[in-house]
Amino acid sequence: MSNQDKIQELIEKRTEAKLGGGQKKIDAQHSKGKLTARERIDILLDEGSFEEFDMFIKHRCTNFGMEKKQIPGDGVVTGHGTIDGRVVYVFSQDFTVFGGSLSETFAQKICKVMDMAMKAGAPVIGINDSGGARIQEGVTSLAGYAEIFQRNIMASGVVPQISAIFGPCAGGAVYSPALTDFVMMTEETSYMFVTGPKVVKTVTGEDISTKDLGGADVHASRSGVSHFLLENEEEGLLLIRKLMSYLPQNNLEEPPMLECHDPIDRIEDTLNEIIPENPNQPYDMTEVIYSIVDEGEFLEVHRNYAKNIIVGFARMGGESVGIIANQPNFLAGVLDCDASRKAARFVRFCDSFNIPILTLVDVPGFLPGSGQEYAGIITHGAKLMFAYGEATVPKVTVTLRKSYGGAHDVMSCKQLRGDLNYAWPTAEIAVMGAQGAIEVLEGRNIAKIEDEEERAQFIAKKEQEYKEQFANPYQAAAYGYIDDIIEPRNTRFRVIRGFQSLQTKKLTNPPKKHSNIPL
Repeated sequence: MSNQDKIQELIEKRTEAKLGGGQKKIDAQHSKGKLTARERIDILLDEGSFEEFDMFIKHRCTNFGMEKKQIPGDGVVTGHGTIDGRVVYVFSQDFTVFGGSLSETFAQKICKVMDMAMKAGAPVIGINDSGGARIQEGVTSLAGYAEIFQRNIMASGVVPQISAIFGPCAGGAVYSPALTDFVMMTEETSYMFVTGPKVVKTVTGEDISTKDLGGADVHASRSGVSHFLLENEEEGLLLIRKLMSYLPQNNLEEPPMLECHDPIDRIEDTLNEIIPENPNQPYDMTEVIYSIVDEGEFLEVHRNYAKNIIVGFARMGGESVGIIANQPNFLAGVLDCDASRKAARFVRFCDSFNIPILTLVDVPGFLPGSGQEYAGIITHGAKLMFAYGEATVPKVTVTLRKSYGGAHDVMSCKQLRGDLNYAWPTAEIAVMGAQGAIEVLEGRNIAKIEDEEERAQFIAKKEQEYKEQFANPYQAAAYGYIDDIIEPRNTRFRVIRGFQSLQTKKLTNPPKKHSNIPL
């Protein structure tokens, strides 16, 4: 065979490998509204930047006649490329090859890419579309999953890890995405569950559909497993590109700094009017966020889950920041189990990757009731407190209105090493609201007053005295727990100036193997 023949053979083999399971399987994939593994990579990465590895790997299984079914690449496309010129490592599971099922060699390809990403200090993006373990391979397939899990664990907090679920993801396959930083799912074509509907019915008798058991809506709104709910795959791939723009390559680098064309001293007069006169009336915290960040751009994370707290990424003065904010428009912005977990996870991510944290506070307390207590609100609330207290990145806190009781402590207070703690003049920082406080403080005196009108006047007078003394930010400022009381319309300027002053902050935690966060 001549050299030219050998080159031609290579070209033919590469063409064969790129077809995956063949044109018929590709057409079937498209008919479901799904892209192929390589089409997904083409949208995700900068044009022409993808470098593929292990295109010619084949499985080694000889059980059940598998030796007669050899497809180069073995069901997963792996390699590296760039997003906005920055290197990322990618694996994209190919459903057209054995239903994207994971074999020993399939797992080895993913492990190789993850190892390379760790060496290079670059993010890992996994696109999942798989029928699960390749049953014909038995325990070697299970071992392959565990090899991937171990690498997910070692990479956690070292390089960003993003998982896109663009098809089935069931059984052991779900745990790799669950170990990564962000999970996204498409509305109609993806699902995740540990055990499928048939097994559920056999074991428990519950009759439930695939969508209701593990569809994208369920995981985006009820379980919190998925951070982003997508209409289609293309939206998800472009969202990954957007998300990456806020993140550093690894834990030793700073996030990308962009040129800011939005004046940092921009005055936002609407903020002086946004807090209602009635303390029980809600308002939309997202309006505050959009008005103070650069160009009104905010990438919300977990939008459909635990809506009483908002988390997401923005830029302030060109600097990437993570924002955590109570949402008075939903459950009055109260903290419950889900909101505490959601925010704690986000704070820890930001701290892992050197992203400064802005906290906007309007919290009446923790949600009371047996349901929350039985669900472990104490432990879940402690998670958020632990996350803020452990974080060493710059932390700026602005209290807009209510900040009561233990929830005040949990929301990045000065004593949890908040660097700059500001308050609006509308802030109410106290152990509890006036009504509850007067019931405790004046309960006996109230009980002695028999006349109903007189009792109401007494209560109103005492509540007013309490409000004047405590329902304001000045007592906290007198103790130095609030660094300054600021005019709402100047919030953008004060926050950006604060973060600029903290860019050289150095803070380390005591040496230890790792902390024991209350899980």
